[in-house]
Amino acid sequence: MEHEPLHPPISQKMHWQPALSFRHFNYTTIMENIRCSGASLTRISRSPVLPVIQGSAVSVVKPSPPAFVGAPMENSKASSFIKGLALLGVMRTAGAPFERVKLLMQNQNEMIISGRLPKRYNGIFDCFATTIRNEGILSLWRGNIAFVTAYLSSEVIAKAIHHYGNSREDIEWTHTRLQVAVFLSAVVNQFLVYPLYYAGTRMANDVITSSNSRERQFNGIFDVYRKTLKSDGIAGVYRGFNVIIPKIALMRAVTAVSKPWQQFLLHHFQGSVLGRAVVNTLYASCRSMAVHPLDTVSRRMMMTSGAVKYRHSLHAITCIFYNEGVKSFYSGAKAQILTLAVYQVYGLCLRYVVGVLRRKNTGDK
Repeated sequence: MEHEPLHPPISQKMHWQPALSFRHFNYTTIMENIRCSGASLTRISRSPVLPVIQGSAVSVVKPSPPAFVGAPMENSKASSFIKGLALLGVMRTAGAPFERVKLLMQNQNEMIISGRLPKRYNGIFDCFATTIRNEGILSLWRGNIAFVTAYLSSEVIAKAIHHYGNSREDIEWTHTRLQVAVFLSAVVNQFLVYPLYYAGTRMANDVITSSNSRERQFNGIFDVYRKTLKSDGIAGVYRGFNVIIPKIALMRAVTAVSKPWQQFLLHHFQGSVLGRAVVNTLYASCRSMAVHPLDTVSRRMMMTSGAVKYRHSLHAITCIFYNEGVKSFYSGAKAQILTLAVYQVYGLCLRYVVGVLRRKNTGDK
């Protein structure tokens, strides 16, 4: 068509998952799980694109455009995107208790050092029980508002970057340019939402114990920012961000290596919903564990804002390694795997509900 872009969007060429998050986390993994369980609800439907690599350039074989394209289709896409954001927010909120327990397990050594926690948790279930006993069951959602805002903002930013790449008709997207563009866009995305992840992490790890007279360190998101800016300035809000850059690169490398095998197994289990769920959880866990040590360093550097302990990320890695051992880098790993499995179950339930609603609507018509 006359006004159709000469080059396809970056995300179509690379099958890009826009927010390669630190899962913080593992945000990419969650979105992939949601996409596997109900892709049409979390992403705008896109026309299929078949990439063909010739030399260093990438050309694309595109199908014939639809006969009618206009405002109704654009409205439908916008509505689908908004629904996807809403469902993402619901799923993240439903999984917030597991997220907080993962953060508490991951950062408990840092909280013990700072005097905010008297002793280590004796496992995931002890962490759940202790938190509920000391703070109440609703405290399991502490920090969720900041995290959900970060996830949804990341999606909106990714969509804006997608549209910008799609509009650059003057650029010939070679393989190298694509790799660099995708990496830089992921870094920019994380830079913009990192303060929200910081606030959520500090609130989630702000515990109440029987020994501190039920006093919290922070009284909300804005109180986190107020105290951090007062003590450390803007640098305190971005403490640990430099660890995210190698984390994004490592996540992309691990994903590139594991994706073909994952697709092979998914094709093998295409007739089994449970089998596909197990495969997705397995590969999501493998990718998450590959970058979990870097995520731990980033989180623990966040926890030192206001009382700086680590001069830089290498200093943090060295201190954790010599004082606590390699095992400490994987604190909260079991809780992380449990969280991924829970999100996969949520995805299956969501897929089932959507299927029932679609059949009901079809029957009504």
